[in-house]
Amino acid sequence: MQYVYIVVIGLHVMAGVFWAGTTITLARDPDIRAERFIQPQMGAAGIVFLTGALLWYFFHGAYFGSTEIVLALGILTAFAAAGVLGAMVRAPSRRLAGANEESETQLRARMATGERIAARLLAITVLCMAVARMV
Repeated sequence: MQYVYIVVIGLHVMAGVFWAGTTITLARDPDIRAERFIQPQMGAAGIVFLTGALLWYFFHGAYFGSTEIVLALGILTAFAAAGVLGAMVRAPSRRLAGANEESETQLRARMATGERIAARLLAITVLCMAVARMV
C-alpha cells in the first residue's frame, strides 16, 4: 500500500510544480504565449485536484483539525486559481484566432493579468501546504 502513497504523492507534487511553475513564469513574462500553456496547465490542475482528493482520503479522512483547516484554505485558493485561469486565460485564448491587432493586445493583457492573479493564489496554496506541516 505504501507504493500507492508514493505514486499519488509523486503525481501530486509533479503536477503541482508544473502548474505553479508555468503560472508564475507566465505571470513574470507576458511575452510568452500563454495560450500554448493553458491546456497543459489545466490538465495539471485536474491531476492536482484528483490526487489531492486521494491524499486527503488517505491521510485526513473525516478528521478536521488545525492542519486540515490550513489545507482547506490552500484547496480553496487552488480552486480559485483554476477558475481565474479558466476565465481570464482560457476564454480569451480561444478568441485570439480571429482577433485584430487591437483586440489581440487587449486579450493578451487580460491573459497576463489572469496569470498574475493565479500565480498569487497558487503562492498562497503552496504556503498553506508548508504551514500545514507545522500546525
